Amino acid sequence: MAGEQKLEKPILEKLSASTNAVEKIVTPENKSEITPSIREKKDEVKAAPTVSGISDQVQSPAVSTYQQKRAQEIDAILSDGLNEIFLKMKPLEQKIFQKKGEETVTKINALLNQTKVKINKIVALIRQWLSLIRGINKFFLEQEVKIKTDKIIRLKDK
Repeated sequence: MAGEQKLEKPILEKLSASTNAVEKIVTPENKSEITPSIREKKDEVKAAPTVSGISDQVQSPAVSTYQQKRAQEIDAILSDGLNEIFLKMKPLEQKIFQKKGEETVTKINALLNQTKVKINKIVALIRQWLSLIRGINKFFLEQEVKIKTDKIIRLKDK
């Protein structure tokens, strides 16, 4: 028991020093007073990788910035050439089209994170999104899907 207390206290001291959210050191006597946010912070400290010595929290801003930049590029590719069609839609259709487009961007961005890119899934996502346009010519739809998929795959190659 004494060994466990020695291990627990330094972790909590590091946590309180790094987060400023913990105002008091948690001891076994007042362990029930731990708030959920403090428990989550404690779990994050335990889950930090030891190989590089740098936690995921330190690396995440650079990764998320890259993800956001790529998401903007995907959004630009998908919306390319559709301004006129979008403006002709009714306001409700525009909202639905825009929301589905944002979901499509997020899903495609997640697919591009994988080591092996599944082009079939990207094609299906773009096709579903473009099929929301009423009265779209199926040949135009297939052509746009092909063009947009090729541009998105080039993003992965960069």
